[in-house]
Amino acid sequence: MTPADARDWRAINRANWDERVGIHTGPGGYDLGALRAGRGVLNPIEEAELGCVAGLEVLHLQCHFGADTLCLAQRGATVTGLDFSGAAIAAARSLAAELGLAGRASFVEADLYDAPAAIARPAAFDLVYTSWGATCWLPDIARWAAIVAGFLKPGGRLYYADAHPVAYVFDDLARLPDGRPGYFAPYFARQPVVSVDERDYADPTARLANAANVNWLHPLSDTVNGLLAAGLSLDWLHEHAQVPWRMFEILVRKGDGDWHWPDRPWLPLAVSLQATRR
Repeated sequence: MTPADARDWRAINRANWDERVGIHTGPGGYDLGALRAGRGVLNPIEEAELGCVAGLEVLHLQCHFGADTLCLAQRGATVTGLDFSGAAIAAARSLAAELGLAGRASFVEADLYDAPAAIARPAAFDLVYTSWGATCWLPDIARWAAIVAGFLKPGGRLYYADAHPVAYVFDDLARLPDGRPGYFAPYFARQPVVSVDERDYADPTARLANAANVNWLHPLSDTVNGLLAAGLSLDWLHEHAQVPWRMFEILVRKGDGDWHWPDRPWLPLAVSLQATRR
């Protein structure tokens, strides 16, 4: 692919994620055992930071097939999940029905940037929840921040957890001889990153037919300043030397279930923050 192909970024990425749904809901994908047993768990970072959601109106943006959405519903939240993949939304609705959560969790198929029209509920949510591999698929982070702010009640909060943009500078596609990931994308270059990668982060045996994808690396300052400009106040920001998936081959899985550097915490792998609507 060439940079010119990025003009079709939405269709390219949707085909990629439509295919991933079958992989992630299949035997080699996500472990849904705890969720199906009525006690779904989030990743260690969210579990430590998110807090109680019982009784809250929650909007889960870019929810994929709804595993985390339904986990929040199991904890007493009323949750709306949004994703641009029709396959993901169909799987989410099916899983909600299977778990008896259709009355507490609803799902909307729409592009993130069309969310205000697709979910016509401005200033209606106590919590907007966005996590893991979400904003790298969006070209305009300031517009994302404005959409988040528009959905929050005054005093409502955003919880955000994702891979650290510093980590996105590196990739195994540019692997060094010693096994470490090499330089892949300049931190401050805001052009689309167009790549072809057949691997899937959840199932290492899977190979994607729709392997092309288009990403954007958003410097951390762009994300934070976008939220501030949209009318949110930053409550806290944490950096982590762990991430919930095997972002690089050199990472090792530890007892908490997350993936860590094998020796020293060379660079942050994840970032999380909470921001409140003023």
